[in-house]
Amino acid sequence: MNPAEPDDRWERRLARRGGAIELLRIPAALFGAVALLRRAAYDAAILPVHRLDVPVIGVGNLTTGGTGKTPMCAWVVGRLRQRGLRPGLLSRGYRSGPDGRNDEARLLERLLPGVPHVQDAERVRGGRRLVAQGCDVIVLDDGFQHRRLHRDLDLVLVDATRPWGLPAPPGDGEPVRAMLPRGLLREPPSSLARAAAVVITRASQADSGEVERLEREIERLAPGLPVIRADPRPVRLFDERDRELPIDTLRALEVDLASGIGNPDSFESSVRALGAVVRQHRAFPDHHAYAAGDLDGLGESGRALVTTAKDAVKLVAIGARFLAVDVALAITAGEPVLEALLDALPLAAETHARDALHAGIHG
Repeated sequence: MNPAEPDDRWERRLARRGGAIELLRIPAALFGAVALLRRAAYDAAILPVHRLDVPVIGVGNLTTGGTGKTPMCAWVVGRLRQRGLRPGLLSRGYRSGPDGRNDEARLLERLLPGVPHVQDAERVRGGRRLVAQGCDVIVLDDGFQHRRLHRDLDLVLVDATRPWGLPAPPGDGEPVRAMLPRGLLREPPSSLARAAAVVITRASQADSGEVERLEREIERLAPGLPVIRADPRPVRLFDERDRELPIDTLRALEVDLASGIGNPDSFESSVRALGAVVRQHRAFPDHHAYAAGDLDGLGESGRALVTTAKDAVKLVAIGARFLAVDVALAITAGEPVLEALLDALPLAAETHARDALHAGIHG
């Protein structure tokens, strides 16, 4: 990110150590205690869990912010369709617009045309709507903390460039690892133990030694848990009129960036990897609602304005001219494990049916 650009993103403030911001450790300790109590209540079956009549796959993480959940959901849905299944997408619909859809919904609609998608803060109700529409498997986006809805398979994403939410602080030092609001953790890393597998995303953007250290830490937190590696790969370049351009159009091109996503540094790294010369990057908060003045000064003097596929639909709405980079997830290590987990899903559904029949006979 260009140092000349204003840096007011909240997570970068949290990344700094010392000063008044450390007072946030007090509410963070309370948040952590509540998260642990809630986890214990579900583990002990004190709080109810609702099952649907079809298998449910959760794609989530431990932190707020972007870890690559949307491309991971698209990858899972694609593999399910290859198996002849009719998957449905289920999400909360955080910051939905007037049309009832949010950024991820619009992006998934374009990536996965024809796939039913329900956004409902009450995920159990939303899941039942998808079942009523004929879906025989459901992919729950960002649902690792939503334990009211039973999942047959939980895939948890950990971003290799900022595993526990925050980037490294300015200068040297370990990143802050803390619960909300001091950090970006929604629950403790020990919660990985209830996942079926961990997917380390953006593995190629981190130092190989750091990725190996992260894998060892995951093994310590959840012994025996499969660890997969994945990377978002640019697959398409298009403009504001949805006209496709060769992906190598960006090579040696001077560009300005605009993004409103969870991990803008990863986006910038991807654009640089395509050979573009980045002059400035204006990074807005995740799910930012763009206004015309937000882009003032960008894409001038012969430079192109480049954005993400997630941001593109909002930039079209304000009449901006841009190039957008579309990415797809590439599994770089452990793909057979993921395929095997998906292959086991119908067995899980049959088991639930037998359990229900047994309960009806002996109830």
